[in-house]
Amino acid sequence: MMVGMTPGGEGERTRVLVIGAGQAGLSVSWYLRRLGLEVGRDLVVLDRGPGTGGAWQHRWESLRLGAAHRVHDLPGMDGLGLGFADADRSAPARDVVADRYARYEDALGLDVRRPVEVTGVTGLGDGFSVRWAARASSGGAPAAATGPESGSLRAEVVVNATGTWGAPFVPWYPGRDTFRGRQLHTSDYRAASELEGLDVVVVGGGTSAIGFVLELDGIAASTTWVTRRPVDWLDQGELDVESAVAAVAAQDRAARAGQALPSIVSGTGVPRTRRFVSGIERGVLVERPMFAAVEPNGVRWADGTFAHADAIVWATGFRPELRHLAPLGLRSADGGVSVEGGASTLDPRLFFAGYGPQASTIGANRAGRAIARQVVARLSESDAVRRRQG
Repeated sequence: MMVGMTPGGEGERTRVLVIGAGQAGLSVSWYLRRLGLEVGRDLVVLDRGPGTGGAWQHRWESLRLGAAHRVHDLPGMDGLGLGFADADRSAPARDVVADRYARYEDALGLDVRRPVEVTGVTGLGDGFSVRWAARASSGGAPAAATGPESGSLRAEVVVNATGTWGAPFVPWYPGRDTFRGRQLHTSDYRAASELEGLDVVVVGGGTSAIGFVLELDGIAASTTWVTRRPVDWLDQGELDVESAVAAVAAQDRAARAGQALPSIVSGTGVPRTRRFVSGIERGVLVERPMFAAVEPNGVRWADGTFAHADAIVWATGFRPELRHLAPLGLRSADGGVSVEGGASTLDPRLFFAGYGPQASTIGANRAGRAIARQVVARLSESDAVRRRQG
């Protein structure tokens, strides 16, 4: 940080601001540090999570690392002895990832500021003004008790790495708001025990929805699994390269065109892991087509069939979390933002890490290097302009 500047004060400046310390944000930060940026003066990382681990810290307790839920190493992890190859498969995934990410941040000396939520980004002639607010702790008091509760800083370049966890998507169906039971999204799900003895409808065709159905078996009074489209089961136990490449290509086309991003699951399918196959053979994983309407006590299909429900779990995915960028006017008429090669096509000082084709765990790491190089090139151009101007 520049001499004389107070952390969080109105006069604080940094060259690069990274918003988000999940996989994408940490990947970019690794390469920026390798390219010589100094934490504080050149690089500041803000994260709204209460702890390390990105979105993983919010996952449900029963989730474990495995074939259906893999975490790829961040760049340099293996050399630091922090790789996931030997991770404890019996411990909650959220704890394993949080621990390794914490040690990774320490090794980089990132000094991530958390829990801090960016509330708005405004473009300026020489960069951006970024407003932020300290998020409340679980007890309701500001988490940053020793510092200001809100403030702003200036940055020449912004790397947005906010991911999707903070923007859950729940589709609207007739009568949805009349339901008298409990409705929760993947982001709200904590443990099957919270739904013990209830009739539960699980909506979604991805690995999270499938995992919920399996976990609720024998705990909920009944489970009804519905999907908006038939599940594309893959014969192999892991995603095949061809399907993954095709899905990433579809994401890239949409990002370049500024369109809403398509579902990754719909483009890759779901691997037949041993656990999933067992669920199918036992008759637990029986998918039904999407219902037509929600009623106060359940859901009804177009043919009149009715299923009683005390709770509906919407495992229906997420959307990119971009609300804080609204002042920049990036949204296209098609609902997306135009991004090419990780950079905004409307403002080359703004980069998107973990967006579109970079959203996969492998893609985020590869994109981290490319974005970091573009960021440094952008800073060099700015330095050259200043030198010419005297």
